[in-house]
Amino acid sequence: MSVMATALETVYPHISKNTSICSGRACVAGTRVRVMDIVTLHNAGIGPEKIVREFPSLDSTVDVYAALVYYADHKDEIAADFAEDQRLAADAERERLEQSSR
Repeated sequence: MSVMATALETVYPHISKNTSICSGRACVAGTRVRVMDIVTLHNAGIGPEKIVREFPSLDSTVDVYAALVYYADHKDEIAADFAEDQRLAADAERERLEQSSR
């Protein structure tokens, strides 16, 4: 008897990644709200209902929970997004300081 293994694909219907939206970062589908933005608010102790009020383009708390599930499954990816944002901010600040000292 032969057993064939198949790869499972996990689909996140509320989350999209498009290179022309938010630099390809994971966002709530149909919005420009990045998963990392929701994670930041969640980690600051802000609840799903208030997050929805902060981002009117979100349909409901389902979008918030979907983003948090995506984050739980892709922590390395989102951590890399945070690190890249920090690097870009540091580069911009360094450039600003260099221009102001000229």
